[in-house]
Amino acid sequence: MLVTVLLEGFHAVKHALRFGAGVHPLITTDLAAAISLAETHAPDLRERFEAATEVDQNHFKLRVGRTHPTGVAGFAEQPDLPFDRGAPVVLLDNPRNLGNFGAAIRVAAGLDAGGVISTGDVDPWHPNVLRGSAGLHFALPVAKVTSLDFAGELIAFDADGDLLKGPIPDDAVLAFGSERHGLSDEVRRKATRIVRLPMREKVSSYNLTTSVAMGLYHWAIHRAS
Repeated sequence: MLVTVLLEGFHAVKHALRFGAGVHPLITTDLAAAISLAETHAPDLRERFEAATEVDQNHFKLRVGRTHPTGVAGFAEQPDLPFDRGAPVVLLDNPRNLGNFGAAIRVAAGLDAGGVISTGDVDPWHPNVLRGSAGLHFALPVAKVTSLDFAGELIAFDADGDLLKGPIPDDAVLAFGSERHGLSDEVRRKATRIVRLPMREKVSSYNLTTSVAMGLYHWAIHRAS
């Protein structure tokens, strides 16, 4: 069944368009301003924004549920993208903060991860998660899983683990715990190794997005060397 998702803001629409989404309708409260944004921030998409439908504020709020500083929004079908096991997949273990969830997807897309999967009851396509990713759900597969039986190594990140050293396999799954509760017992049991990121003494933890970025960057620089 096709699922339509809301893209709030110029940057979310921009990213969705760049990664092949059919954004229909694309609406704006100020067509001239939207085209100007495209000229400065996405000249490759100027024609797409020129074709946007200009609506008044009331219509925009009716469709989107609120206003937006850029006055831009769109609707697109949720893609069904294949997972690329030539790059690590990020596993978010029962994430609770929707903004952090989305930001983790954003950084995973930027570092060309093979996908983002999650456990728990949070919908990875929740509007608040999509807002946090700035539309980069469309750049890589994003899904919820019920099984932790993966091909490849399951590397779990935790402050009590061994210091992360050496390369990360391209087909690894990198697991990160929730902001408050950390890794679940099941992930700990199934992990092939538990590692930690470098951290100054007396600093208790990193933000989830920072941890994901550091883990993927470690993979990327060792892969390139």
